[in-house]
Amino acid sequence: MSSVPVAVVTGSNKGIGLAIVRALCKQFPGDVYLTSRDAERGQAAVAQLQQEGLQPLFHQLDIDDLQSIRALRDFLKEKYGGINVLVNNAGIAFKVNDTTPFAVQAEVTLKTNFFGTRNVCTELLPLMKPYGRVVNVSSMVSGLALGRCSQELQQKFRSDTITEDELVQLMTKFVEDTKKNVHEKEGWPNTSYGVSKIGVTVLSRIQARLLNEQRKGDHILLNACCPGWVRTDMAGPKATKSPEEGAETPVYLALLPSSADAPHGQFVSDKTVQPW
Repeated sequence: MSSVPVAVVTGSNKGIGLAIVRALCKQFPGDVYLTSRDAERGQAAVAQLQQEGLQPLFHQLDIDDLQSIRALRDFLKEKYGGINVLVNNAGIAFKVNDTTPFAVQAEVTLKTNFFGTRNVCTELLPLMKPYGRVVNVSSMVSGLALGRCSQELQQKFRSDTITEDELVQLMTKFVEDTKKNVHEKEGWPNTSYGVSKIGVTVLSRIQARLLNEQRKGDHILLNACCPGWVRTDMAGPKATKSPEEGAETPVYLALLPSSADAPHGQFVSDKTVQPW
């Protein structure tokens, strides 16, 4: 079993994920895994970074597929005995003018952004080594969407005692409400991406709380962050930040020194803790 530290970035064959891998290859003292759903695209991205003189490794990962997540889990367990850095970056967004019915957009978006990310955490968080760092890439849109929820929903999502099961029930309810076309009446905002990222931010708060309760002495830090508005396939060419600039906050959180005890369970943007 290798004693080399290991970092994994989900959804990292392009965009912000690729920029995070590039930065970690330069700064993280260990093996860095670029993962993607499509093995060919992943290998091509690895080859691109190798041409830049970097040495990323590749592992296939489709966060919509539990078997794929578990294959990565077993590989990391066997080869490294655990994991030091996990960046949950994989995510999807429909374009604004996409004509796909809203209920379908809601189901597809939450399946990946919330439920897929949660499955990765369920399988990989138990493997986190002491002083490990977990970064869940969320979005400022989660805060904006939260502000457009009913007071009742806002209260639930801001609660310091909400459980993972309760959060899952709420995310499931949103998808069901969109199918019945009653989501607005039920207090939801009209953005499936925004709701999926509320889920990621609140999930991060819950996970950090559980780490405090169950593994306090391990000094693991887990946070959600917003990379900003970044020029990617997802956000388009008009966005204000380059992928490298978008990677800065996730990389900062992934590389928090072992002496750090904060931030933890926070929502971080531009390396600054934001109110939730």
